[in-house]
Amino acid sequence: MIVNPILPGFNADPSFCRVGQDYYIAVSTFEWYPGVQIYHSCNLVNWDLVARPLNRAALLDMRGNPDSCGIWAPCLSHADGKFWLVYTDVKRLDGAFKDAHNYITCCDTINGDWSDPWYVNSSGFDPSLFHDDDGRKYFVNMQWNHRGPGTGGNRAHASFDGILLQEWSAERGLFGPVRNIYEGTPRGLTEAPHIFKRNGYYYLTTAEGGTGYDHAVSLARARDIWGPYENHPDNHVICAARTDGPIQRTGHGQYVETYWGRHYHTFLMGRPVQGPHGPFCALGRETGLAEVVWRDDWLYLVNGGLVPPQEVAAPVAVVPRLAGPVRRKLGGALPPEFQWLRTPEPDRIFRLEDDALVLIGRESIGSWFEQALVARRQEHHAYASETTVDFAPETYQQAAGLTTYYNRHKFHAALISDEPGIGRALVLMSCAGDWPDGALTFPCAAVPLADGPVALRVTVDGPVQQFWYALGDGWVTLGPQLDASVISDEGGRGEHGSFTGAFVGMVAFDITGRGQEARFARFDYLPGAVG
Repeated sequence: MIVNPILPGFNADPSFCRVGQDYYIAVSTFEWYPGVQIYHSCNLVNWDLVARPLNRAALLDMRGNPDSCGIWAPCLSHADGKFWLVYTDVKRLDGAFKDAHNYITCCDTINGDWSDPWYVNSSGFDPSLFHDDDGRKYFVNMQWNHRGPGTGGNRAHASFDGILLQEWSAERGLFGPVRNIYEGTPRGLTEAPHIFKRNGYYYLTTAEGGTGYDHAVSLARARDIWGPYENHPDNHVICAARTDGPIQRTGHGQYVETYWGRHYHTFLMGRPVQGPHGPFCALGRETGLAEVVWRDDWLYLVNGGLVPPQEVAAPVAVVPRLAGPVRRKLGGALPPEFQWLRTPEPDRIFRLEDDALVLIGRESIGSWFEQALVARRQEHHAYASETTVDFAPETYQQAAGLTTYYNRHKFHAALISDEPGIGRALVLMSCAGDWPDGALTFPCAAVPLADGPVALRVTVDGPVQQFWYALGDGWVTLGPQLDASVISDEGGRGEHGSFTGAFVGMVAFDITGRGQEARFARFDYLPGAVG
């Protein structure tokens, strides 16, 4: 069986691509660097991370991008013997404008060096590239309307002003007429267009309803690529709105016909659990996969209805891999599950030695420019993480340790610092969703420390989080239990203001500007271990 989610933890906006008997999914990475994650599978059951293509300044520099900006909704395709990747770098979230810059890059192999990008336009976000069977290419993206109510093409939400289509080539860029081909269904917030062709129809898949609990995959078709497009008889192929099942927030995906002749559709999803302030998705927006069938030249879920199941029949007999402990001795190379924030110059924030990851303290944990934070996704509702850090702070403006992190307004951190009147000490610091101010709290008194390495641990079980430390034998709790639901899409400003997911990782900052270094010897991620 295919078990949903197929990509657990923050893996949003899945673009689905088949090349022969190989399948690829590209997902959004927002402010996390390198940009875009691409996964590969031969069976649709087990998936492996094989590339993060936006890995140099010529392709991506997000320094200064606000939280939940950066890389939105990539589109991966294959044509002319090359992989093509369309991506948006969003420079603004709040206010009337978005400043969303769209680019195209290509590569002969999925894990090679991708070309310097072609800049395309900035009229909207979530674009895609359609390769027609006559060799022509079309750029498809939503148009963002900053003017306000009553001015857009879709009555449900003025800012989402329809889907634009224009021809594109690598030699000429965009050329010819640009037309608004689709205004969307009454659900509105129409975005993330993908075009595919079958049986003489051009099909236009979009995401609608916003990326929260009203999200949906919508479908329309036309005999001519320029339209007019008629809506699916049910408007939507996938939608979990106003249901109470374990899979929620379904939308934003792409269709593929498999090598075996069966049909599947990716979709974005969330798995909420109950917290002190209501349901929350600590794992962010994940990727699911549903089997679909054709009836009367329209797509439907194979089992009917609009809500995809947790388990889906696989096209081949393969046993799903089970997640187990991931224990890393740091040094040599950065483990593949880790990323950092925004900067294309990682050598300024960390280096790897034979026996340690060395973080170079830079700006604060709340910076949008240059912070030394290296972390991995939370992929389970219950887990434990451990690390060992050696750090010699000289002032309270220097700190390093273990953090559960969503963004600069939503994090908890156990940090070695230097406290006035105490000296070297262990400090617990939180920002519990205080937007926009980002006010800090310190949930417990500082714990004095002698010189030498300190082991740090965090346990998370749904909405409950606890930090621990060890100086010798045995773990000791640090401070009270904390609200883990803060570290989620719904924490702080809520689901429509935060689009990533929870991370756990290592952090160092030095706001004196002296670049004090912290050495991390190991990092363990232990699914289900909460004791």
